This record gives sequence, C-alpha cells and structure tokens, in this order.
Amino acid sequence: MAHMDILGFDVKALFTTTGTVVAYLLAFGIIFAESSIIFFLPGDSFIIAAALLASQGIFNIWVLLLLMFLAAVIGNNLGYYLGSRYGRQLFNKEKSLLFDRKHIERSEKFYARYGPMTIVLARFVPMVRTVAPILAGVGNMNYTTFFSYNIIGALLWVFGLGLSAYYIGGLIPNVDKYILPFIIIVILLSVLPGALSLLRAHQKR
Repeated sequence: MAHMDILGFDVKALFTTTGTVVAYLLAFGIIFAESSIIFFLPGDSFIIAAALLASQGIFNIWVLLLLMFLAAVIGNNLGYYLGSRYGRQLFNKEKSLLFDRKHIERSEKFYARYGPMTIVLARFVPMVRTVAPILAGVGNMNYTTFFSYNIIGALLWVFGLGLSAYYIGGLIPNVDKYILPFIIIVILLSVLPGALSLLRAHQKR
C-alpha cells in the first residue's frame, strides 16, 4: 500500500507504526482536539484516511468509528463549556474591534432561531465545527438542545464519512492511490454550503 499523505503527514505510517492502541488514541485525540479548540486540524481527512485503512484490515472499523464519535461529542461539549464559562469575559469592554457586547446578543438570537440545525451542519464545515459549540455556549443555547443535536451531528459526520470511505475502500482496488482526490472532493463539498451562504449574504448587503 502506498503512502497516504495529508498536509505533509504519511497517515498510514502515522497510524501503523505507533501500535493499534496508540493509533486508536491518536484518532480519538485528533477528532477531540478539532471538535473543541484546535480549528486547523483536518478532521474530515483523518476520518476518511482512518476508515480507508480500516477497509484494508488495519483497524476494526466499528471500534474506530465509536472512538471518533465519542471524541466528537466530548470535544464539542468542551467547546460549549468553555464558551459558556469563559466566553463572555472576552466581551467585557463596551467597544472592541473583535469582541463587542453586541456579538453576544447576536449569537443568542442566532442560536435561538437556527441553533439546532447550526450544530448539525457545522460538523461538515471546517473551522466552523470548532467555533460553533463555543458560540453556542457564549449565546446561552439550551444545553439539552445543544447536546441532542451535538450527538446527531457527530453521528452523521463520523459514521457518514467513515462508513462511506470504508465501503468505497473495500470496492476499489488499490484505493490508496485515490485517497488525496477523494479527500479534496470531501473538503470542497464541506466548504461549498458555507461559501454559498456567504455569497448570498454579500449579495443581499
């Protein structure tokens, strides 16, 4: 099987040379970190890469997906807690370029109207999936509602991407040759809804 490079990392080597238990923990850690505070990690890419490796017998797909699902749920819960506990301290000043008290009011209104759907859809948009739970905490979104849709979003994201990649990996010979184009397509599809939304908002203004 050839190298599986993502952002300069050989994902196959990263997972297979560390041992099975450490590799599972690594997959958990990457998804947890991106779901909570580290927005620049390629969560989509790692889910796909790990699932493709599972299709080649390197991982147990169900253990892998369960761990990444738990990481996604716990990570978003940490983001919500940080936003709820500490987020408003950033808005103490009356006026600031980045932190204005009006942002709290806007986030509260936004999540009151679109909150549940935002939490689900944010899972498929890089960077937004990290920021969304923090803003939900800052905006005082009802925690029970947040937690419920957090689970739905994590299920769709992890199991949707993971099982799709797993079954495709089992159908296509030498699937490692196609992993980079496959990941690029997934990233483009993830970014497209947000880009279209920003374009519509710009046109309205």
